[in-house]
Amino acid sequence: MVSTKLTISELPRTPPPADRGPADRGTRRAGGIMVTGGAGYIGSHVVLALLEAGWPVIVLDNMSTGRVRTLHRATVLIEGEAGDRALVQRALEAHDVIGVVHMAGSIVVPDSVRRPLDYYDNNTVVAHALLQACTAHGLDAFVFSSTAAVYGAAASPIPETAATEPLNAYGASKLMIERIVRDVGHAHDLPHAILRYFNVAGADPEGRTGQVVENATHLLKVACEVALGERPSMAIFGTDYPTPDGTCIRDFIHVTDLARAHVAAIEHLVGGGASTILNCGYGRGFSVRQVLEAVTRLSGRPLKVHETARRPGDAAEVVADVGRIRSLLDWRPEHDDLDTIVTHALAWERKRLGHDSAGD
Repeated sequence: MVSTKLTISELPRTPPPADRGPADRGTRRAGGIMVTGGAGYIGSHVVLALLEAGWPVIVLDNMSTGRVRTLHRATVLIEGEAGDRALVQRALEAHDVIGVVHMAGSIVVPDSVRRPLDYYDNNTVVAHALLQACTAHGLDAFVFSSTAAVYGAAASPIPETAATEPLNAYGASKLMIERIVRDVGHAHDLPHAILRYFNVAGADPEGRTGQVVENATHLLKVACEVALGERPSMAIFGTDYPTPDGTCIRDFIHVTDLARAHVAAIEHLVGGGASTILNCGYGRGFSVRQVLEAVTRLSGRPLKVHETARRPGDAAEVVADVGRIRSLLDWRPEHDDLDTIVTHALAWERKRLGHDSAGD
């Protein structure tokens, strides 16, 4: 999949489509959706989901971790910074953008503990500039990619009303953006949805995109790389947590289901729905050891694993209460199964590494 890459001066205006999908937009403006960070792992899946729902998509990405090959050919790619206010405003105007999905940012928890100022710069400061451009332009929908890290060590299952006490700079930087989004939304009549991701995993079931970042830190991605021989071993960080097997428990959501939740959020807002905060998970958790067992079983290869100390900023258990998203949005997960998530992740890694579906 190769997208169209253009400079801002070359950008054509995006024509409004005749049919925009399931939401009734008869009283709303026609136009496109801009996805910041849309060439990244989750972003490229969101782009596919938006295109499949009939939305024109414009991706704004600095390509620090994104890859052009993960983007669909129908996507317009603008290479630049989401915090470049002038660039964003010109792009919004050139494409008659009516909705923005803001996904660009830094996301590695241990890294945020070591380099907190970088996270406040790359996340909070950038979002502030982006919102200045968005309010000047006027939008029908703004969707912000937040995180369950805003909850800190809250007891699971965690509702959206739980106290927000992040344990690390990553979660804190995202929580600050949430507050900015809410304040700006109320002051400037900007319909918004804040999506708090739990643990995102897997890959597109059709093998069109997946995670390609180097030096990955996501548990399942790392485990698949070990299973397929791309890295020699991996670590379990902490085996003394107050959980049944001593390892952290997380609520893993398939990236394709998460991508469709973004579309549902856009449809909700453009259709006149109220601004909201939503957990994005399945409402049940798996431990690190359970995930590694699934990778071993489904790959047919033992994993070389060593146990080490806990990482700073990691909570013992993080599982979502998903009642609100299931009741508010027209969204039902299709891949709510750990084996399915692992199977799709392994298939993507085999494709990326040039392995066939049966092995090397």
